[in-house]
Amino acid sequence: MLPSAPRPFPRPTKWKLCIYLTSFRSFVYRWKLNGTEISPRSGSHYSLSGGNLRISHLNKDHDAGTYQCLASNSFGTIVSREASLTFAYLENFKTHKRSSVSVREGQGVVLLCGPPPHSGDLVFSWIFNEYPTFVKQDTRRFISQETGNLYIAMVEPSDVGNYTCVVTNTVTKSRVQGPPAPLVLRSDGVMGEYEPKIEVQVPEVVHVAKGSTVKLECFALGNPVPSINWRRVDGVPFPRKVDMRKASGVLEIPYFQQEDAGTYECVAENSRGSNAAKGKLSFYAPPHLIEKPQEAQKLIDDSLVWECKATGKPKPSYRWMKNGENLEAAERVQVADGALSISRLTLSDAGMYQCVAGNKHGEVYSNAELRIIAVAPDFSHNQLRSQTLVRVGGDVLIECKPKMSPWGVISWRKGSEALQESNRVSVLDSGNLRVWNATQSDAGLYTCVARNQFGVASSTGSVTVKEPTSITTLPSTLDITVGESVVLPCQVSHDPSLELKFTWFFNEQLIHFGSHGGFFEKVGGQHSAGDIMIRNIQLRHAGKYTCAVQTKVDSISIAADLVVRGPPGPPTSVHVEEITDTTASLSWRPGPDNHSPITAYTIQARTPFSLGWQAVTTVPEVVGGHRLTATVIDLSPWVEYEFRVLASNAVGTGEPSKPSKQARTKGTSPKVTPANVSGGGGSRSELVITWEPVPEELQNGPGFGYVVAFRPHGSTGWMQAAVPSPETSKYVFKNESIQPFSPFHVKVGVYNNEGEGPFGPVTNIYSAEEEPGRAPTRVRAKSLSASEMEVWWKALPWNASKKRVLGYEVSGSEREDTASVQKTVGNQTSTVIRGVKGSSTYCISVRAYNTAGTGPPSAAVNVTTKKPTCLSAPSAQSASDYIELGAGQGPRQRVGGHRLQSSRLNVMETNTTSVELALPTDEDYIIQIKPFGEGGEGSSSRQITIPRIPGHSLLSLMAINEGCCCCF
Repeated sequence: MLPSAPRPFPRPTKWKLCIYLTSFRSFVYRWKLNGTEISPRSGSHYSLSGGNLRISHLNKDHDAGTYQCLASNSFGTIVSREASLTFAYLENFKTHKRSSVSVREGQGVVLLCGPPPHSGDLVFSWIFNEYPTFVKQDTRRFISQETGNLYIAMVEPSDVGNYTCVVTNTVTKSRVQGPPAPLVLRSDGVMGEYEPKIEVQVPEVVHVAKGSTVKLECFALGNPVPSINWRRVDGVPFPRKVDMRKASGVLEIPYFQQEDAGTYECVAENSRGSNAAKGKLSFYAPPHLIEKPQEAQKLIDDSLVWECKATGKPKPSYRWMKNGENLEAAERVQVADGALSISRLTLSDAGMYQCVAGNKHGEVYSNAELRIIAVAPDFSHNQLRSQTLVRVGGDVLIECKPKMSPWGVISWRKGSEALQESNRVSVLDSGNLRVWNATQSDAGLYTCVARNQFGVASSTGSVTVKEPTSITTLPSTLDITVGESVVLPCQVSHDPSLELKFTWFFNEQLIHFGSHGGFFEKVGGQHSAGDIMIRNIQLRHAGKYTCAVQTKVDSISIAADLVVRGPPGPPTSVHVEEITDTTASLSWRPGPDNHSPITAYTIQARTPFSLGWQAVTTVPEVVGGHRLTATVIDLSPWVEYEFRVLASNAVGTGEPSKPSKQARTKGTSPKVTPANVSGGGGSRSELVITWEPVPEELQNGPGFGYVVAFRPHGSTGWMQAAVPSPETSKYVFKNESIQPFSPFHVKVGVYNNEGEGPFGPVTNIYSAEEEPGRAPTRVRAKSLSASEMEVWWKALPWNASKKRVLGYEVSGSEREDTASVQKTVGNQTSTVIRGVKGSSTYCISVRAYNTAGTGPPSAAVNVTTKKPTCLSAPSAQSASDYIELGAGQGPRQRVGGHRLQSSRLNVMETNTTSVELALPTDEDYIIQIKPFGEGGEGSSSRQITIPRIPGHSLLSLMAINEGCCCCF
């Protein structure tokens, strides 16, 4: 390919421009220089080798310029990209001597290079005094590759000497040296410190190509030597690819991209101050094709559209060329934003086309060939449909689309005769045949015949006329109640040779049978029936149902409206309009009646104290369906209420409305007094009064409390005390003058911030009493077994001291610190103490008690419990109708006998180790044996099952003595 941008070249004797074309044959090549065609001929220094142009004996004045290749063949011509040829050179310095530069120590200096005339990129360096000593760059010395100048930020005595600028051409590799420039120190003092002065600045705008590498230079003079730092003005940090050479003041950005564009700032800083310079990097990109035209073959009178798109910055512009010449817009040719369109193609439109996308940074070319084809009619790829179906009364279009160029004449035959057009049969401009309102006479073979100047062709197909499909079910409106089931019919008559397809829609949405919760089911069992059933109908099933029937020749549909009646929807906008201490006026808006008029409304209320929603009393008592207001009565004062409304109709009661906002009834003086007022007990000189607190919902307002009134029997005046806590359930009045067990009249009232309420009924309550002052006498005790003992005593008489006796406490212990206490109630004068140890001595005492406490103990008596009966459970063995029983018997303990208990709860006692039992026949028996003695009963044996023994009525049992495991 040709170079896309100007490049400098050295001065060779020969030069060659190459063009490579791989998709064409038999080419003729031509070249242009600066728009003028070159004519290679014998003796000329231009020659062609294939498509390549060779230039010998190059001449800078005659051969420099812009070259372009043109390649032609029988299909057309295309042109290459332009290539620029320039010549690189480097002349000598014209100045042979330079004046000395005099500076103070510590001062900055700039030594100018002033390169000679040249072409091509240059590289600069400086010799210090003599070759090969070159100036090394660091933070104090800098050589600009833009200007070639040498910058010394702060001169030191070691810098004194001769400086020579060396210029090298990177293309020709030639090198020239300028005259030496002496640098000397002035003797009039040393330069003081000063802030940085930037001498090498970033250009105001630098245009950078996409993917290239850009280097920015920045250097400053100053004392002390300034430091150089780079940053982006927008604050975006540098990516890792950026190279900041702080020692040389160069910022290098490789592979430049759009995101690298922006304003860059160089900051020079020392102890005396800072200075900054800014420059903008502008991104550009030459065009790059992203959509190219492709070769095309078109028929005469066809249309062509080619798209050509490219990226680039600035945005590329487009032009089109045909056979190497610019293509101008015309009546049939349109060019818009890279797109080329040509209508009604002719043979003259054939050729080579090129899309050229360009901006100021270059151009790109894309080639495509357009061929125009002329052919005879051909049906090989577009035969008529072999069979076309149409219903009686329907319309049909038979397409005829032969391939031919140019387009010719289309005619039709039916059977072997030319088709006669009528008001029902017509050949369209496109060549297609249209038949309206078809009848059975339209059935048959149809042939399309196509002709142009290159030939004739035909294609044949048949038309079959079918009977139309019709739905015999009439449209209807069905009225259904929620929960019922209904069948929606869809019956049709149709041509028996055609298959039917039934499709159902609900509110224009396709019904997918098997989904929708199983509500929809196909039930049409006949070929001509598409009935469906809707089971357990819900309100959401109301709407329009459409049955669509389709065959190969036609499609029809019928719709039915389904009205679903159900309980009303929930009322809305429930508001409390006005509220008093016991009433609330409500309003609401009706919900949907679901096709059954609303007949009544029910109002429910809820409070923090109620168990869920409760029905309330209203005025009017029955709220009719036409009413949208009602007054709720019998509410509790000072309680927060929520209300909701339910609507009813002939179908049932619907869902409740959303609750109203909470509303509190107004307060009033309390009406309910505490229940279960009682008392008594307590300590000496106390009157204890108790009651059940009034529930919060009955307190009727804030500041609720109790008023306790009491007086001794026979007194006329009442003493009162306020109890301000609504949760309190007890009041204690203490006065040393109160006699034990004195009767009082007591009543408890209520109050709140709204006022005082009533007192409850008067109740008799006794003051605290004294504990009994005497001990019981005649205390006796007797051991009943190893684990039980019985205690008797004489009751204390009632006397006028009012020291009541409510019962007695009986205590018994082996030791004083382990006494067990058993209480009796009333005048009971004996009790049995159980759970004591066998063979143990207990100390027994009795004392009387009442609400004030216990009296003094009686004189103690001792009792020793009996020895325990430590008998092991009898053992038993069963063999047929003979059973051995064993009873454990210790050698130091007498066994009183055995108790036998059967499944009929019969008990037999014996002091032997065997017994004979007479048992009924044909019955099962379960027997247990338990030993007993003075210390009580021992453990029971396991259950012994006696199965039925037909014909036997006598059973022998034997007890077997075994060892005793008893401990004394």
